[in-house]
Amino acid sequence: MQRIELKHLRATRWFHWVNFPLLFAMIWTGMWIYWANDVYRVGAGDVTLFHFFPDPVYKALGWDHKLSKGMAWHFFFMWLFAINGILYVAYTAISGEWRYLVPNRHSFREAIQVTLYDLGLSKAHPPARKFNGAQQIAYTSVVLMGFGSLITGLAIYKYVQFAWLAALLGGYPMARWLHFWLTMGYVAFFLVHIAQVVRAGWNNFRSMVTGYEVVNSDKEAL
Repeated sequence: MQRIELKHLRATRWFHWVNFPLLFAMIWTGMWIYWANDVYRVGAGDVTLFHFFPDPVYKALGWDHKLSKGMAWHFFFMWLFAINGILYVAYTAISGEWRYLVPNRHSFREAIQVTLYDLGLSKAHPPARKFNGAQQIAYTSVVLMGFGSLITGLAIYKYVQFAWLAALLGGYPMARWLHFWLTMGYVAFFLVHIAQVVRAGWNNFRSMVTGYEVVNSDKEAL
């Protein structure tokens, strides 16, 4: 027997869907800025395995020769991203939703269980509840990454005014390095998150759009 249950509150859904395009816009315009001084690579010494990014990538995606436009749009979206993030954290704290999101002493073990199940290495189904251990760790990490991006971004954007902040982060080069790799972390999270949404199916996606999901009488989501 099936029934419909509320899974995600309206505010949670709004913050999620507002944040997604804002973060995408931040990454996209950030690449316009990074193009002007693309110093990062994967390698050691004189050996480079991969350079971020080859020129054909910039040209194919239209990231080249847009430094001034990138800075203008990036800093515009930055304020919207910051406001949405602050409101989300405040809402989560006040509403008590943090109890579902913040990892607990069981989250790490559950995260391993979820990973093994998703990779087909275990048949033990993850706990059927609002957020499992892997989701708690992932979503809390993204919130912390957002805070890190704002802090490192301010140190880069207003280096003179926030020289003390840049110093705490290890200097301007380190603040920029952290900012870049946080961005790569968002990209990795996007890819995994989308793959998980596809794997979870329509019922899970619908719950983030409408707030409701269809569940079996045994409490296990379809």
